[in-house]
Amino acid sequence: MSAAPRPGPPLWLLAELTYRCPLHCVFCYNPVDFAQHESELSTDEWLRVLREARALGAVQCGFSGGEPMLRDDLELLVAEARRLGFYTNLITSGVGLTPERAAALKAAGLDHVQLSFQDSTREMNDFLSHTKTFELKQRVAQTIKSQGWPMVMNVVIHRLNIDHVDRIIEMAAELGAEYLELANTQYYSWAFVNREHLLPTNDQLRRAEAVTDAWRAKLEGRTKLFFVAPDYHEGKPKRCVNGWGSTFLNITPDGTALPCHTARMLPGLRFPNVREASLSEIWFDSDGFNRYRGTGWMKEPCRSCDRREEDLGGCRCQAYLIAGDAEAADPVCAKSPHHDRVRELVARVDAGTPVREQPLVFRDRAASMRLATPAG
Repeated sequence: MSAAPRPGPPLWLLAELTYRCPLHCVFCYNPVDFAQHESELSTDEWLRVLREARALGAVQCGFSGGEPMLRDDLELLVAEARRLGFYTNLITSGVGLTPERAAALKAAGLDHVQLSFQDSTREMNDFLSHTKTFELKQRVAQTIKSQGWPMVMNVVIHRLNIDHVDRIIEMAAELGAEYLELANTQYYSWAFVNREHLLPTNDQLRRAEAVTDAWRAKLEGRTKLFFVAPDYHEGKPKRCVNGWGSTFLNITPDGTALPCHTARMLPGLRFPNVREASLSEIWFDSDGFNRYRGTGWMKEPCRSCDRREEDLGGCRCQAYLIAGDAEAADPVCAKSPHHDRVRELVARVDAGTPVREQPLVFRDRAASMRLATPAG
């Protein structure tokens, strides 16, 4: 197996400041066992991470969680990131983003805010997050605009809200969002647990795409619409965060460094912690970051595929979750020997046949502890 070329710098640093969150979303990408990872980095440790990442060449820093507003030191971290020269982005549910804290973050130099909604109606928004936050989010959207920040509105799309795309886009335009990301659910973590409830039909997807195209023409660029294509229905895998260990560096609340949000689930890999190693050592030398870089690790059919440099084999976490093998071709790919598992699931959803009876599992500590405990 040939070694991958030495990578460039991690251009995008995602600082997951905490797994604490007041919302309980059924599609959350935080690990299902988040309750077992509670030792958060201190302020000084995060400051060191920011400095080391900037020295490596990172240029964009996102602050996320959980809910990053729950960290009292957020303004201090934003100010240091700004001093270092990062472009900074806050990824928030809006809970805790009061006018006072918004003003403090603006003064600290925050460049950009991404605000999540779950739906365009109070009833469905609050149901999906298991909280009463719809009116709060609308107020926060106004606060964001009052500070002059460019606002990205993010709505995770799935079977329970995809038929509301028309009203979701209308709401984003009314609130003055510069960008609306309609992000079709990626089925990892909590979304994988709830996959049978969340996977839309092919007809739903086609209708949603047509509605989005019609709104693009109507809005004439006033609100830019991004419809993130789903994996399961396309038959084509996508690069994992632009390629494993190529541009994206994720630091979890306890300091574990990951090449993607969910890589910690993969067996047989040890991901280093910033408390034990420098970011330079982690990025360039660790097995966790080098294991799936480039194409040298690939097996067939990826090894001889003419798209291997384009998709880099797709998602390793998806391969593990569906095929049980992190080195397998991403099962969403039509060439994968495991693609029938994806195709059969989509066909059953299209036919309206439930795969299994299971209630929605909302993200919370009790559910996290239960899911993290092996069945006896």
